[in-house]
Amino acid sequence: MDVRGRAGGGEHAERVNAAAALAEAGVPAAEAARVLAGRFGCSPRQARRYVDQAAATGRVAVPEATAVFTVKLPVRLAAGVREHAAASGRTISAVVAQALEEFLERGRRHHPRR
Repeated sequence: MDVRGRAGGGEHAERVNAAAALAEAGVPAAEAARVLAGRFGCSPRQARRYVDQAAATGRVAVPEATAVFTVKLPVRLAAGVREHAAASGRTISAVVAQALEEFLERGRRHHPRR
C-alpha cells in the first residue's frame, strides 16, 4: 500500500487549481474527482475535497518555495519573536519573513540602485 503524507502547500494549490480548471471546462464534480484521483494518486475522497474547495474559492495562489535559513540570535530577541508569533497566532517563520521583507523594502527605498 502506498502511504503518502499530506500534500504540501505547493502541491495542494496545484491540485485545487487543477480542480478549478476542470470545473471551468464544465467537467462535473464527480468526474473531476475521478480525474484528479488518477492524476495525483490521491484517494477519491481527497480528490473530492479539492473539487469542493475549488468550487468554494476558485483558484488559489501557489505559495513561494521556502528554504531553511539558520541564524543565531540573542536569547532575548529569539524569545521576543516567539512571544510575538504566539500572540499573533502566526508561526515564527511567518513573523521573521515579514520582518525581513519590511527591512529589505526600507533598504531599497533609502538606498536605490544607481
